[in-house]
Amino acid sequence: MKKPIKKKMSIEDLAISMNRGFKRVENLIETKIDELAISTAKGFESVDKRFDSVEKRLVSVEEEIKGVKNQLGGTNKRIDDYAETKVAKIEYKDLSNRVGFVEKKLEIKK
Repeated sequence: MKKPIKKKMSIEDLAISMNRGFKRVENLIETKIDELAISTAKGFESVDKRFDSVEKRLVSVEEEIKGVKNQLGGTNKRIDDYAETKVAKIEYKDLSNRVGFVEKKLEIKK
């Protein structure tokens, strides 16, 4: 078997070969960059959808809080009204005893 004769490479041949190699690497890098850009865009779309979902839930929670505040306002008003109109237990007992005494003296039947 004969060994193939190796041709000596000239500087021009070397330049052409290196240029082809650089073009191949450049194409590979461009492909990878495009894939990365697509992947990044999809990731941001996903994050945007999640933020929209969170924003909708936040609006719902804010409305619920407003409803709770309105209920508390009504409850506070009722408590204030009760406190203003409430007769103390001691005063009630005292008045009840006095009315009982007057009814006895006037001979009023219950």
